[in-house]
Amino acid sequence: MTFLRGWHPLAVDSALAAVVAVMLAATVLVTPQAGALDLAAVLVGSLSLVAWRRAPLVPLVVGTVSMLVFSVHAQPGPPAAFPVLMAVFAAVWAGHRLLPALASAVFLGVSLAINLATATGQSPKDIVQGTTLLLGWFLASGVTATVTRQRQAYLEQVEQRAVEAERTREEVARRRAGEERLRIARELHDSLTHSISVIKVQAGVAVHLARKRGEDVPGALLAIQEASGDAMRELRATLEVLRDTDAPDGSGAQDSRLDRLDDLVERARSTGLAATVTISGVRHELPPEVDRAAYRIVQEALTNVSRHAGGAAASVRVDFGGDELVVQVDDDGLASRDAPPVPGVGLLGMRERVTALGGRLRAEPRPEGGFTVRAELPLGEPT
Repeated sequence: MTFLRGWHPLAVDSALAAVVAVMLAATVLVTPQAGALDLAAVLVGSLSLVAWRRAPLVPLVVGTVSMLVFSVHAQPGPPAAFPVLMAVFAAVWAGHRLLPALASAVFLGVSLAINLATATGQSPKDIVQGTTLLLGWFLASGVTATVTRQRQAYLEQVEQRAVEAERTREEVARRRAGEERLRIARELHDSLTHSISVIKVQAGVAVHLARKRGEDVPGALLAIQEASGDAMRELRATLEVLRDTDAPDGSGAQDSRLDRLDDLVERARSTGLAATVTISGVRHELPPEVDRAAYRIVQEALTNVSRHAGGAAASVRVDFGGDELVVQVDDDGLASRDAPPVPGVGLLGMRERVTALGGRLRAEPRPEGGFTVRAELPLGEPT
C-alpha cells in the first residue's frame, strides 16, 4: 500500500484495525446466531490489532480468546480467523515461535471440536476440510512472517556492511595519504636538506674567510647565506607538517607570514634588487592560510623579478581591507604585451593558492612595460 508509506505507523495500525473491525461487525450483523456478546468480542479482538507492532503478544492472546468466543457462539466460519491470522503473523515477525503455534493450535482445535459437536447441516468431512484449509492459511502466515523477518535482517546486515565498507575505505585512504606524506618527507629530506646544508656551509666558510682576510664580504654571498638559512627553516617546518599526518595542511610554517615581509624584501635587496614596500589600510590579524598565501606570492614575484627582469626595480603593495587582502608586485622590467613571458611553475603555484582561497589573480605585462602580479584574497571562507 504505497499511499500509506508516509503515514505514522500508529495511524496505519489504527486504520488496519478499524477495517478489520468493520468487516467482522458486518459479519456479526448477517449471522443469525450472533448477538451483542459476539459484537463485543469482534470489536475487542479487531481493535487489539492496533498493538501488533509494539506489543505483538497482546493481540495474539486477546484476539485468540475473543475470536474463540465469537466462533463457538455464532459459528461464523472462516471470517472469525482473520484477527488471529494477523496476530500470528505479527508474533512470528517479532521473533516468537511457541506462542503463535500454541494460539493457532488452540483456535483451530477448539473451533473444530465445537463445529463437529454442534454441526447439523454440514458433514464432518466438510468441517475437517474447512479446518485443514484454515490450517494452511495459518502456516502460510507464519512462513510469510519468517521470510519477512529474515529479509529485514538481511537488509539491515547489508546496510551495516555498506557503512563498514565506507568507513574502511576512508581509513585506507587516510593511511595511504599518511604513507605518501611520509614518503615525500623522506624524499625531500634526502634530496634537498643535504644540498641546502652544503650551500649554507660553503657560503658561511666563504664569508668567514673573506672577513679573516679583511676583505669586504660581497652582498650576494651574504644573501646566499641568509636565504639558505631561511630555506632550511622552512624546509624543516614543511617536513614536520608532512610527518605529522594529523596536522592541517600548511600548519607549522610560521616563517611564511606577512610579519616577515620586511625580512623578505631586505633579502631581495641584498641581491641587488631595488624593492620598495607600501602598506595601506589598518593592519589586522589575517587567517593563517591567507597570511601564508600572501607571503608566498610576494616571495615568488620578487624571485621572478630577480631572475627574469634583469636589474629592474620592484614595488610591493599590501592593502588591508575589511573583506579582502590585496597584494600587488610591479616591476619595470622588459616584459611587454607584445612578448609576454611564458608562465612557469611559479605563476601556476600562485594561481592555485589564490583559487583555493576563492580569490582572483592577475599576472600579466603592464601597458607601460614590466610585469604586474595582483592577488585579491578574501578574508572569509572560500566559496
